[in-house]
Amino acid sequence: MPQANAKLNAFPVFVRVEGETVAIVGAGAEALAKARLIGQSSAVLRIIAENAEPELLAFIAQSGASHVTAAYDASQLEGAVMVFAASGDEALDRRVAADARGLGIPVNAVDRPELCDFFTPALVNRAPVAIAIGTEGAGPVLAQMLRGRIDQMLSPSLGSLATLAASLRGAAEKLLPKGNARRRFWNSFFQGAPAYAVEAGQLSQAHDAAVDLLLSNAPPLGHIALVGAGPGAEDLLTLRAHRLLMEADVIVHDALVPEAVVAMGRRDAERLPVGKRKGCHSKSQAEINALLVELGQQGKRVVRLKSGDPLVFGRAGEEMAALRDAGIAYEVVPGVTAAFAAAADFELPLTLRGVSSSMVFTTGHDLKGNSLPDWAKLAISGATVAIYMGRSVAAEVAGRLIEAGLSPDTAVAVVENASLANRRRFHGTLADLPSLEARGDLSGPVMTIIGDAVAGANFERSEPLAAHRNEGAAKAAAERVQP
Repeated sequence: MPQANAKLNAFPVFVRVEGETVAIVGAGAEALAKARLIGQSSAVLRIIAENAEPELLAFIAQSGASHVTAAYDASQLEGAVMVFAASGDEALDRRVAADARGLGIPVNAVDRPELCDFFTPALVNRAPVAIAIGTEGAGPVLAQMLRGRIDQMLSPSLGSLATLAASLRGAAEKLLPKGNARRRFWNSFFQGAPAYAVEAGQLSQAHDAAVDLLLSNAPPLGHIALVGAGPGAEDLLTLRAHRLLMEADVIVHDALVPEAVVAMGRRDAERLPVGKRKGCHSKSQAEINALLVELGQQGKRVVRLKSGDPLVFGRAGEEMAALRDAGIAYEVVPGVTAAFAAAADFELPLTLRGVSSSMVFTTGHDLKGNSLPDWAKLAISGATVAIYMGRSVAAEVAGRLIEAGLSPDTAVAVVENASLANRRRFHGTLADLPSLEARGDLSGPVMTIIGDAVAGANFERSEPLAAHRNEGAAKAAAERVQP
């Protein structure tokens, strides 16, 4: 845990370098790396290298940087706003650092933190937006790892959107009173129609939408995102889902969505649990539909967070129909469904050449009717079947499938809490499956996968279902003889 009173030894600032000189002393890879970094700015580069290596010479020719080909001298630093000592030679770097300080110029010595007045960050560039990650020289590799993660999270169009915002700032300050009205405009600008148009590459439409927004007194339009939270592990959330969570005013989430995933949302977002667990429904589906419509009509940006994928047993169809009928804008963001996570936990191929070329996603409750559902016929013909929420009807699933002609020796894989650190894996055959129903120790969501392709899974970290087969039979027998 970070210390509450931890203090930075290097405070991050942005230095204005437009038209200013930045001097780099060095002829090799270290100098080239710094030149490429500073080359992302509008600074005037001065590279001091008597015998520059070919790659650095190529960069100088391509970028138009100034090249000083004489041996290093302190006078070559004059007029610069910052200096980089990047020669790879410790004695020369120390000399450059001392000369720069003598001239009152801040200096950075590559890989020599004790000589640095400042540190160069790992940079996420969406000019004019820039995100700098620094570690005070302690962990450059860590900074690059963080840069990669942040870079993936941000839309490539963010810079264009920021540029458009800058062009409208004066008008917004003139036309809108300071406070809620102005804040509401900018929220709608960065999260509404102008942002969508910029992301689609429609810059003129984005400008028109922004002007309409600026001149309109209408309340902001609501937007609902039906988002798949994945099977449980927070790092299986999609980048788009994470971005929407960070933008949401309200997060409406199911009971099976872990708190760690909900916590990835904006800190000040309202969180509304509406989860439905077996035998315990906090809200009916009609109430959830009405809630989403109400929030949309209030102009809220809402993430409706559903376990797994919203379109797989997530009742998204009913929610989309309600939103369409009410004229509320919405989108669907797919998530990793539990069947895929369970298969990954077992290293199990859901399709296997020459064995199985089709899949079925279903719930065990489909077998409660009088007739055998069509998917059961597919299972008999070789399809891999993934059964959601099937623990309590495991015996009925096994019995009906065996009765219909599926071999009792058909391979079965079962995962509780797929993708999570506390997941439990079990394997066996269709004949072993009834033992699952008597397992009171399984409190998490259970996924069952049945089919010949399951035989190709890795069972090294799983328990055999057969070990509990006799326990279940004994329990059932005891219950039958009780008065």
